[in-house]
Amino acid sequence: MINFGPVITAMITPFKENGQVDYDEAVKIATYLSENGSDSIVLSGTTGESPTLTHEEEFELYKVIVKNLKGKVKIIAGTGSNSTETAIQCTKLAEKVGVDASLQVVPYYNKPPQEGLIQHFTAIANATGLPLMLYNIPGRTGIHLHPETIEKLSRHQRIVALKEAGGSVDQFQKIKALVPPSFLMYSGDDAMTLPFLKEGAVGVVSVASHLVGPLIQDMIHAFFSGKKDKANTYHEKLLPLCDLLFSTTNPIMIKAAMGLKGFKVGPPRLPLIKANLEQEQQLRTYLETI
Repeated sequence: MINFGPVITAMITPFKENGQVDYDEAVKIATYLSENGSDSIVLSGTTGESPTLTHEEEFELYKVIVKNLKGKVKIIAGTGSNSTETAIQCTKLAEKVGVDASLQVVPYYNKPPQEGLIQHFTAIANATGLPLMLYNIPGRTGIHLHPETIEKLSRHQRIVALKEAGGSVDQFQKIKALVPPSFLMYSGDDAMTLPFLKEGAVGVVSVASHLVGPLIQDMIHAFFSGKKDKANTYHEKLLPLCDLLFSTTNPIMIKAAMGLKGFKVGPPRLPLIKANLEQEQQLRTYLETI
């Protein structure tokens, strides 16, 4: 069974001044992440601005990262869609490129019923040999993936994990009680990592790990080593950064922060906008403390 590790970074997508994807800089960022606390990376997820990437850009991104990072970090392709056929085709192409797994978001906007979700994810899983991680984020998709639905999907041999970003410990507990022990559950929200670890999560799909990957690794290691007070200390240290990064729409702040660290990331693509001067100053102040 695939081991994603405890820290999966949802990686930003860097752009050149002309707005094109900067693939060379993407390799630099992925390499940096692999050397600073990330066990796996997600490409073209929400943080990677998937809504404004073309499929051609996504596949080229997969190719260059696989070519340069395969074996150094697990590579997860965000190939989900609100069209089942599109998700299948994108996942098949990503598999051919050589990624290690696929992240499949709950279909957005068209709000399918739970049976539609079961059929959607099952069709994708049946069409690929890749392990799949489901992604529940109702704040963006407009619909919840119910615990009972997740349990049914977890029976599929290729549906192996969940990124849970519903923000509810109660929801997480209900899911954990239904799925088999082998089903890997991740927090999809940095601020909820420790609360979800206490309920059976194995790690986090993180944005903050761009900046503090080793700290998040230390927190998770401390928790699983029985050093609960130490884990709580790390958690409290992480919370101000979480508040800052998500004070406006992600990935506006993390792109600004990585720019301040010297990476050539460019601004987000419209309709997202770059951080304003006040937000940049808040980030500068924080970065001086780490």
